[in-house]
Amino acid sequence: MSEYRRLHITHVGDVCVVRFRDQRIIEDISIQEWGQELLSLVEVDKRQKILLNFSEVKYLSSAALGKLITLNARVRARSGSLKLCCICPEIYEVFQITKLNKVFEIYEDESEALSAF
Repeated sequence: MSEYRRLHITHVGDVCVVRFRDQRIIEDISIQEWGQELLSLVEVDKRQKILLNFSEVKYLSSAALGKLITLNARVRARSGSLKLCCICPEIYEVFQITKLNKVFEIYEDESEALSAF
């Protein structure tokens, strides 16, 4: 298992639950690290079921959205499943404006998302 500086990883059964250590995911360098760590879950750790819990995240840049799109594509390419939960209303509004709420499976809370796997 890899070391993660920007992510806190736990497991619920065969689902990898990811919580973010940063409240503000807006700086280029942190977004690059964040993206690499997320991709490492799929490419190195071979995780197929990933739940991203955004409960601690208050700000998310558009560059971070790009990393999520890339992650989603990689997970699907490996026949996996990516779900998101606990997104604050301000960030969810960005998902709606960009129509990404149609691309990602988004749930209000973690337990609801876990049962959807």
